[in-house]
Amino acid sequence: MSLEISDLAILLVEPSDTQLKMIKKHLNEDGVGQVSGASSGEQALQDMRKYEPDLVISSMYLPDMTAIDLVTTMRSDEELDHIPFMLISSETRFEHTDPIRQAGVVAILPKPFNHADLSLALRASLEHIDPDEIVLNNYDVDDLSVLVVDDSATARRHISRILNNLGIEKLTMAENGKDAIEKFSENKFDLIVTDFNMPEMDGQELIEYIRNDIGDTYIPILMVTSENDESRLANVQQAGVSAILDKPFDPSSIKQILYQALEETV
Repeated sequence: MSLEISDLAILLVEPSDTQLKMIKKHLNEDGVGQVSGASSGEQALQDMRKYEPDLVISSMYLPDMTAIDLVTTMRSDEELDHIPFMLISSETRFEHTDPIRQAGVVAILPKPFNHADLSLALRASLEHIDPDEIVLNNYDVDDLSVLVVDDSATARRHISRILNNLGIEKLTMAENGKDAIEKFSENKFDLIVTDFNMPEMDGQELIEYIRNDIGDTYIPILMVTSENDESRLANVQQAGVSAILDKPFDPSSIKQILYQALEETV
């Protein structure tokens, strides 16, 4: 039986008692009955280790740390790194939100947030927790070989976990475009999933090298990025990317894009 929103056990990390009660009320209205609260990052980590939640929802600024510190600690802990994380914050500065996007979140909601957006984010959380494996007409998912390229080890783990949950197990990791080219020359891949902004060789340069220098116009290349500069993204489109997916993303989105990219190449 599929997991429902009403089945979720959520840990809400919010130092303001008023905000905590307000968010909890919204969650209750969506049918979530199991909501526990933590007023600090350290308390949240302790609670997670005692009783693992299905989802952590946190504000950005906590008394002892930020949400960046909290999610980074979770992603570096083998017991906690798989727990979905959602941010609710009025913070919009790129340098503050990008580390959280890179760490892998199910959603970033503004404060105050729209109840409908919270409902969508909860449904996305279900996809992370209890995803359906992708079904392809022209590929055996068990045999798919994917090259994951990202300079962030945390982001690589997050993307890998999503792909694993979809049934894709044959993954090779690369730290940047230059590293990816070396691995690409040594192995045969069915798909490349790459970040945009990376040192030594970025995602656009990697795509241009594969499409122009190597002359491979067939392999699907999916870019997963937090980049929001439209002109830069337009250049990536011109370079020959198969699809661009924003961070954060939900498994249903990447499943749809993977289906389209892989099936259209056959």
